[in-house]
This record gives sequence, structure tokens and C-alpha cells, in this order.
Amino acid sequence: MSATSPLAQLDDVRLEDAYVPAPGSCDEMRAADGGLRPHWQYLIDTLRQLGRGGIETRWREAHRLIRDNGVTYNLHGDPRGMSRPWELDPLPLLLRGEEWAELERGLIQRAELLNAVLLDLYGPRRLITQGLLPPELVDGYPGYLLPCHGIGVAGERPLVFYGADLTRDTHGHWRVIGDRTQTPSGAGYALENRVVLSRVMPSLFRDSHVHRLAGFFRGLRRAMNRLAPGDAPQARVALMTPGPANAAYFEHAYLANYLGYTLVQGADLSVRDGALWLRTLGRLERIDAVLRRVDDCFCDPLELREDSMLGVPGMVQAVRTGNLTVANALGSGVLEHPGLMAFLPELCRQLLGEDLLLPHLDTWWCGRPQDREYVLANLDTLVIKPAGGRTDDPVNGGPGQRVLFGRNLGRDARARLVAQIQAEPHRFVAQEEVKPSTAPVYVDGRIEPRPFVLRSFSVAEDDGYAVMPGGLSRVALSKDTPMVSSQLGGLGKDTWVLATEPEREESLLGLQDTQSPAVVRESDVSSRVADNLFWIGRYAERAEGLVRLLRVTAINLTARSSFTPEEQGIGCLGTLLEALNEQCHGNVPLPTGAEPAALAAPTPELLSLITDLERVGALPQTLQALGQAAWSVRERLSSDTWRVINDIERHLRRLTGQPPRTLNAALDVLDPLVTSLVAFSALTQENMTHNEGWHFLEAGRRLERGLNLAALLRSTLVTVIPAPEEGLVVEAILGVTDSLITYRRRYQAGTRVGALLDLVVQDEANPRSLAYQILRLSALVEDMPQDPMGPVRTAAQKGMLRLLTELRLAGLDQLAQPDADGRRRGALADFLTAQEAGMAAVSDALTAQYFRHEEHPHHMIEHRLSAVRR
Repeated sequence: MSATSPLAQLDDVRLEDAYVPAPGSCDEMRAADGGLRPHWQYLIDTLRQLGRGGIETRWREAHRLIRDNGVTYNLHGDPRGMSRPWELDPLPLLLRGEEWAELERGLIQRAELLNAVLLDLYGPRRLITQGLLPPELVDGYPGYLLPCHGIGVAGERPLVFYGADLTRDTHGHWRVIGDRTQTPSGAGYALENRVVLSRVMPSLFRDSHVHRLAGFFRGLRRAMNRLAPGDAPQARVALMTPGPANAAYFEHAYLANYLGYTLVQGADLSVRDGALWLRTLGRLERIDAVLRRVDDCFCDPLELREDSMLGVPGMVQAVRTGNLTVANALGSGVLEHPGLMAFLPELCRQLLGEDLLLPHLDTWWCGRPQDREYVLANLDTLVIKPAGGRTDDPVNGGPGQRVLFGRNLGRDARARLVAQIQAEPHRFVAQEEVKPSTAPVYVDGRIEPRPFVLRSFSVAEDDGYAVMPGGLSRVALSKDTPMVSSQLGGLGKDTWVLATEPEREESLLGLQDTQSPAVVRESDVSSRVADNLFWIGRYAERAEGLVRLLRVTAINLTARSSFTPEEQGIGCLGTLLEALNEQCHGNVPLPTGAEPAALAAPTPELLSLITDLERVGALPQTLQALGQAAWSVRERLSSDTWRVINDIERHLRRLTGQPPRTLNAALDVLDPLVTSLVAFSALTQENMTHNEGWHFLEAGRRLERGLNLAALLRSTLVTVIPAPEEGLVVEAILGVTDSLITYRRRYQAGTRVGALLDLVVQDEANPRSLAYQILRLSALVEDMPQDPMGPVRTAAQKGMLRLLTELRLAGLDQLAQPDADGRRRGALADFLTAQEAGMAAVSDALTAQYFRHEEHPHHMIEHRLSAVRR
């Protein structure tokens, strides 16, 4: 490869001359004779026309779209955690339509074969009784779930969704290197790759005549509706996820939105009367089918893995009784046994009467004596895989990898591995080591070859299987890596199957089912979702209130850093610090004297509250909690709303990654942060359907704003300070509540406590007043789902009625009047304390009525231990 051309290769030389694949490997763009493959010519010509600047612009645009859309993939141990952006290469992988048609036939045959094997293993088991499969291969594998034996399958295709990992060998022939039959992931990322790349290079995409993906997802939706039990015209389908901590949670939320399915976790579901139900607010709704992203052994702690907190007790029984369809079928993980590949050619001839069209890696299962002997004799040239989870690491003697390369083992490590194979041969599989084929990747301003693996996807139709045209290509960052895996880092890559003529643009929304009703109204807001939305509202409002108070305090402190004790402002600043201390749970050390030097002491503390992620009650923790709550209901937020969430997270990283060292520098970040928080509030108000979920988000917002306002007024106005200072405090409160302009227009007799209370306590038309929060919260509580068999008024409704009545009957003159000693406003303190307590009681009542789950899987041993402790 030319060593003189970072990016210059695009401007000064022919691109194809600067691209040199590694010797001994098959490359997608260059043929074996070194020539450019014809179907890549148009892409190369386009890149040359774009030049260095054009490619860089599109690369940045792709990354911006991924960031704004919140596309993430979590790598274990990555410090960015769930916020790690998905990495996408801007160059697509190109495949000729004729070649794809041949590969498609092999993938369909393989899906049919694996489906037939699955039906037999959980049915008559003839493959075992006839000696075509050893019983140790199946029964000794953790993926074979005995409780699922004999369960009937609707449509006779338990393998509804199938993924195959592919690469080319050195001769350019496609080989299967792995089968994904439990929960094949990546289809959502493939779709997002397509969306992004078609936007950043629209003319190239259009002129290349790329096969579309929407038809495949329509097939998936048809399959789930067809397999669902009962005669309902529109099946209720849920997509079951392990939760936000899963590496591919973005994909789960993305597919649920795209397919129109409800995204659920195990805690959202319950099995009753042999059927699966979704716990919504105040009622249960029947689930007909589940597209799962939870490994099958975790799906039912009652009959499968008893320590699982991800599944639903009784799910296996619901499937057994025919009231529920799960895709893929529980127990389909047995097909991922790497040793099964050794038997597939003969099984294909026996079950389908055909030779296997699509070859896989040469495989040896050590449970067969002849295979074991070959493996032990050729260990240095093979890749060893444990059959059923991780094996002991022969190098370190502890938990090890899923793959061991024989050539990398030292003498002692090799001896330990040999001993393990001889002791438990059925637990080990060996495969030939294959060098992955390469594809062009845009890396550091250059186009270079990198190893890649293509994951294809197939879905069961009425008369067979349909294959996604393309799939998800994953590319290694290093040229010399022996493995390509998303969990090892690397890039995603869009895969274009090129048609000979233009493709018709498709959308999942384009076709209508004439058998379905025009409108189906149903609630799919579970208690968990409502709880998270409620806290999104609270955290967003808490963050906004804290930022506003921090801004006013910081401005007050920086503006009065050089006055003398006789000047105005000292009492105001101390009062603001007291209010900040109240909102931050007592985490702000207050000045101990009235000297200006004492007033400078809070500066480091204020900066810590703005930037310290480890500090309880500080702004970064509140923003982080907002992001986590939003991530938990990712599927409920629109793309525009998620872009604002990403903006808030960028401000958070700016505050914590390189913390500002001065208050003025901190204000430069707090100002746009307020704008983002206000934008989030506006989007949830104007762009979110005002359904049950929105009611809880809005209730959380109004409740938190009311609590913050009451606490602010109590900590600033109850203690009486001299009139000039009190005027500054009133002005500061008006700044925090964003009510200064209205106050100046309405009240022209100066800054008075009574006028302030009229505007920010009792004015029901002021969106920042306490009365407005109570009035809105009361209406929201009235509209929440009610138990028809419950009391006429719930505890939350009674609490809101009490709060609103007390607020409207309060006398402002009495509240503003100091006590006889002139030091304190006792009536105001009692009123605000009562309002805070009442709102806290309403929060507790909503939690008790809607959010608390009493039904959880419990284990008998835990009950006995608890009884002993009591």
C-alpha cells in the first residue's frame, strides 16, 4: 500500500491504485488478478469526484446523524457505557444481485434444515434414535431445554428469525462461520445503517439500484401475526428486552418502534390463566406473541433458569397450552451448538434430500473419537470452542474466552487444554482457522482493506423463508485481527445488494391490512414505563430549577466579589446560598461571617455542584439520572426529543470532562443547558401524544416544580432581612422563576414580598406559580386511570383537593406579614411546609397506586432465610 497518501490518494492518484489488499486473503473490491471488480467502479468514481473534502463532510454528517438519533452499542468495560455511539463506516459493502441470488438459495436451505432439526429435537427425536446425532451432543448441551420438549409450534416453523454469520474463504466462496438462532441481533442496526447512508449519499444510493429492506420487515410482522394464537384480526405482539443495560438495547427500542410493537421487560408481564398479560395502569392486556431478545434459558425462572430476573414465571406453560407464541421458540439455542455443523451435511441429505448448498467451516466435535484424535494431533492449526459457555482459560487457569487459537498456546497452556479435552471431550469443538475476507473501509482519511463478517437474516413466511437483501456487515479496526465481533469494537457497514434496475421505494407504513380494523385503541403503558416517565418529568424539572438557581447565585457572587461589608448584596447572597443548600440536600457549606472574604468561600463549592459527577445532589448527578430514565423508555421518545436528550448529555460531558475553573466559564455552559432543558419540556408538551404516559411525565414535572418553588420561597422569604437586601432577594427569586418581566409590568411600586407571593404563589395563570402547578397536577390526577371498584376519590385526588383549597384560601397579607419580633414570617413558613408535605404525600400516593410491583419471582430458599432473620 502506498505510504504517502493520507487523503491525498483521493485527489492526486487513482484510488484503486492506492488500495492494496493483504496477500492471501479474498477482497471484495479487488479481484485475485488485482483488477477492480466492475460493480465497484461507480462507487470509486463517485468517491473520486467527491474528493477529500466531500468524503470528510459525509463522514461527519453520518456521525452527526448517529449521535443525534441516539444510536448506541455498549462494549463491556467501555467507560462511555450505554452512551457509546454506534460506529459506522461511510463506505457500503457492494454485492452483485446475481451473486446474492445464489447465496440466498443457500441461506433459505440452511434455515429450512435447522428448522427441521429443531422440530425433531423437541419432538420425536428420530435423529437421535436413528444415530444421526449423538445424544451427548444434544442432551449434554445447556442450550437444549428439556421442559420445552413436546411443545407444539404454530405453523411448524419454530425458527421464525434466523441469522447466519458469513465470510469468504481464500477462493472467494461464501462460508458460514456461525448460526444465530436464539435472538439474532443486528437487523435493527442494519436498518439504521441504511437510513444514515442513504441520507448522506442519496444520489449514490439511488443510482446504484440498491434492494430495499422494508419488505423484509413487513415479512417479519406478517410472521408474528400469523403465528399468534387465536382468531384476532390483529395480534398483540410485544418485543421482550433484557433492559437498558443490554449492549443492543437501542436496537430493541428501534425495532419495537419500527414494527409497531410494545417494548416490554419481564417485570411488565404476568402469566394468568395460562396466558401472558401486560400489566398496564389499572388493568391487564393480553399478549398474543413475543418477539424476544432475552436468551431462552432466562425467559422463565419457574421452569428454566431459576435465578433469572429477566423472564416471566409461567411463560413456558403459556406456550405449552397454546395461548402464546414466542419467536424464536424457547430452546432454539440448541442450534447454536458449534459441533452441530459437523453433522449438517448428512442431516441435509436425510431431512431435505439435498446436498448442502452453502458450506460452513470444517468442524470436528471432540465427542467422536476420530474427531478427537484429529483435533489433538492438529491443535496448532485449529480454533477450539467450548460447547456450552466459556471454558477455563488454559493460560491463566481462570474463566476464559469463547474461542482459543491453538497456535497461540504455550506449552503449559496446551497441556492443560489437552487434559480438559480428554476429560470432557463432548464439551469441545474444533474448527478450521479461516482468514476473513476484506472490504474497503474509510479509516483515518484513507481507504484501506479490513477483515469483515456479514450477518444475514431470514424470516419464516407461509411457503418458506425470506432473506433480507444484504444484512449487517461488521468490520475489524485492525488489519491483523483474527476475529470480527461487535463486542471487540469495530465498525458497522451497510450492505448493498445491487439490482439491475431501479428499486421501488418502500415503507413499512405503505401497505394496509384490509382485514384489520381501521382503529385499534389500547393502552400499552406499563407500570414500569409510567414510573420512568414520571421520573423523567421530575428529573428534568429538578435539573432546570437547579441550573436557574445556580446561574442566579453565580451571577450574584461574581458581580459582588469586591464590595465592602456596608454595601448591599451580602444578605442576598447568603440567602441564595441557603436556598441552594436546601435544593442540594445540605451539600453547600455556607459562609460563617458577613465579611466579603467569607462570601468567596462558596466559589469552589459552587463549581463542585456544577461539575462533580460523584457529588450527591449536584447538577451532574441529576442530569445523569435524567438520561438514564430517558434511556429506559427510549422507544417512547421521538427522534427530535432524543436529539435534545443528546444535547443535554453533551453539556454534561462538557461540565464533567473538562470542568470549568471559573464561575464565568461555568455560566457559558449553564446558559445553553437551560435552553436544552426548556426545549425538552416544550417537545414533550407539544410533540408527545397526551396519553397515559404523557400524563405521568407531566405530573412528575408539575409536582417537582411545585416542590422546588415551595422550598425556594421557604428558604429565602421566611427569614426577614433588611429591606434593601430583601428587594435583591425578591428580584433573584423572580429571576429563578422567570417571572421578572411580568412582575415589572404588573407591580410598579418596587419589589415587595406581598406582590411576589401574588405572582408566584396564587396566580393560576402564571406557568411558574405554585397555584398553576397545583391546578395542573390536580387535573392530571383526575385523568389518570381509576379502579372502578375502588373508592370514589383516591388518596392522590383527596390530597390535591386539600392542597388546592388551602392555596386558594390563603391570605397573602397574612403570609407576607412578619411575626411580632420582626425576624420571621411564621405563617408563610407553616403554609409552605404544609404545601410541601401535601405534595410529597401525593407523590407517595401515586407511587403506591401505579408504580409499585407486588408480584416478583421469589425463591423458596430466600423466603426461608428471611423467616430465620425475622
